[in-house]
Amino acid sequence: MKRLVFTVLCGLWWAISSASPAAAPVKAEIDALLAKLQESGCQFNRNGSWYTGAEARNHILRKLEYIEGKGTVQNTEQFIELAASKSSWSGKAYQVKCGSEPPVESQVWLTRQLSVIRASSSQPKH
Repeated sequence: MKRLVFTVLCGLWWAISSASPAAAPVKAEIDALLAKLQESGCQFNRNGSWYTGAEARNHILRKLEYIEGKGTVQNTEQFIELAASKSSWSGKAYQVKCGSEPPVESQVWLTRQLSVIRASSSQPKH
């Protein structure tokens, strides 16, 4: 019985110690991506319903919190894949629709925005 309790406690300690938030540079990129989504005026489709960028941001943040509880998000691409590309409930891809443009999968939209963020952060400041 003591061995079982010890094993369970060790497992809990490992789970707690291995789960942590993303590193600061990754978190900064995630925050920038979600800010772009919120401020874009675009709509976000999840499981057949359209939501505002602010609603999408809140939903994705809840998913990120859940994912970080299971382990560290290693990079922004992993965040997009695990939290912002498809419904974990239905498996359907999320979509982003901006203005009169046709909807695109959120993974494509977010990856494009990430490229813009990275390009602007690598530009020398004057």
